[in-house]
Amino acid sequence: MLTLTNAARAQARTCGTTSFPAAAPLTANAQLGQAAQGHAADMAAKNYFSHTSQDGRTMAQRVSATGYAWRSIGENIAAGQTTPEAVVDGWLKSPGHCRNIMSASFTELGVGYAAGGSYSHYWVQDFGRR
Repeated sequence: MLTLTNAARAQARTCGTTSFPAAAPLTANAQLGQAAQGHAADMAAKNYFSHTSQDGRTMAQRVSATGYAWRSIGENIAAGQTTPEAVVDGWLKSPGHCRNIMSASFTELGVGYAAGGSYSHYWVQDFGRR
């Protein structure tokens, strides 16, 4: 998914009504990956779909709990799509998700995936900048 996301960032695009120039590639970050994977697994295991965990934790709290000292963070979630390509394609068609992908304020990415729950497939991207 990092490769697909960076391929999208390599081209200028419009997300809703906002135009973005091409952005520098993101680098993988293990702490963001830990937060993303944990949230994907939690959504699949507890059968919900939300940026807020069922225990009330926000994305910022989940990322901070990994020790990632962030200045800027963002999150994309998806459910139901069976391939990373379908997920990224869907995000690029959604203005808010597309803005996260194209934002030059993010420099790092963590990705999570889990199978299960009513949607069968749960995907999370946690973006950050330290």
